[in-house]
Amino acid sequence: MEHGSLTNDSHASFTLAEEDHTLANAVRFMLNQDPRVTLAGYSIPHPSLECVNVRVQTTGDPAREVLKDACQELMLMNRHVRSVFDKAVSEFKVEHARLAAEEEKKKKAEEEELKKQRDLLASMDIESD
Repeated sequence: MEHGSLTNDSHASFTLAEEDHTLANAVRFMLNQDPRVTLAGYSIPHPSLECVNVRVQTTGDPAREVLKDACQELMLMNRHVRSVFDKAVSEFKVEHARLAAEEEKKKKAEEEELKKQRDLLASMDIESD
């Protein structure tokens, strides 16, 4: 919901329903990165309310458009983070599987060597006096 001025659309407050500090702080950060923004902040009206008030003041551009642009930039950033994370998880799984296979191969080789040594000892004819 937008609470803006009828005469100046470069200043507005927005209420984001069912949101908290997680989204509000990220949106505030993105807004403050925009050179068109002169003021960006948010508040939680009451801890028991699930809404956030975001205040945006710009150098002249419509506050609604600047907020929309900030949200789109945030979505792009999140997509990038997600793709980097997914790639890292895939690489980890491949490396983990490779290391597990190497470990299994090493374990089998050790077991085979131990079996050969036991067979050798069993085949030796040791006489006791």
